[in-house]
Amino acid sequence: MPETPAFAAATHVVFRGDGTFSVEIPDGWDIVGNVDGGLLLALLGRAVTAATGRPDPVTVTGHYLRPGRSGPATVATEVLKEGKRFSTARATLRAGDGDVVTALATTGTLDSDPGKPIHLAGSPPDLPPVDECELLVGTDGFPPTFMDRVEVRLHPEDAGFIRGEPTGVPLLRGWFRLRDGEPIDSIGLLLAVDSFPPTIFNASLPFGWTPTVELTAHLRARPAPGWLACSFATRFITGGFLEVDGEVWDAHGDLVAQSRQLALVPRG
Repeated sequence: MPETPAFAAATHVVFRGDGTFSVEIPDGWDIVGNVDGGLLLALLGRAVTAATGRPDPVTVTGHYLRPGRSGPATVATEVLKEGKRFSTARATLRAGDGDVVTALATTGTLDSDPGKPIHLAGSPPDLPPVDECELLVGTDGFPPTFMDRVEVRLHPEDAGFIRGEPTGVPLLRGWFRLRDGEPIDSIGLLLAVDSFPPTIFNASLPFGWTPTVELTAHLRARPAPGWLACSFATRFITGGFLEVDGEVWDAHGDLVAQSRQLALVPRG
């Protein structure tokens, strides 16, 4: 039998009855020991689509209760509403003796061809060709080994922080795809919105883990095959918090996902 692609295997869920799914979070999807928040959101997305019987998450809002670790876990789901077009469910990822992430999600069926836009006040980020952007390769320090699970190529103008030369503008733009040609579906978009380094790395502030308090993803369409063009920006760093607004555009130039994240400023 062919080997299951890495992301599909990492987010595989097994129904155990009574709205509960078992999962096994593998090693290597972490940031300094803490499982990437996008992967955790994707696990919940996989469970709620299975629980509601609808193929795509449309909106998922996750509240992060404590750091996630690799290993066995469960997802408990509760379907709150089943409508003609959409269903809404609650899901909680549990590991060890506590809850890790709890989410509210609406699921439905997304189109792979969203059609002509009615109104656009933005456009895909202006990126150089893929091979002219800087590939992030995982290390024991920075970037973390998580970067070996995905392929992120940063705009050269936004990559100076890697060499200790932050731009002073908390903005990161670049290309994203899964490794080994694994296709990206709507669940994969939940990973994409949290796969780039923190925008704060370009803000001339201390490097460090920026714990996610809440992450919301809005999905517009299933992405066309190919690289995703991504942009993540922060406008306000205040009160010990920062927000990150994300946009994800597919190879056809269609907006396929948006995100907003509230995170904690690293302690110096």
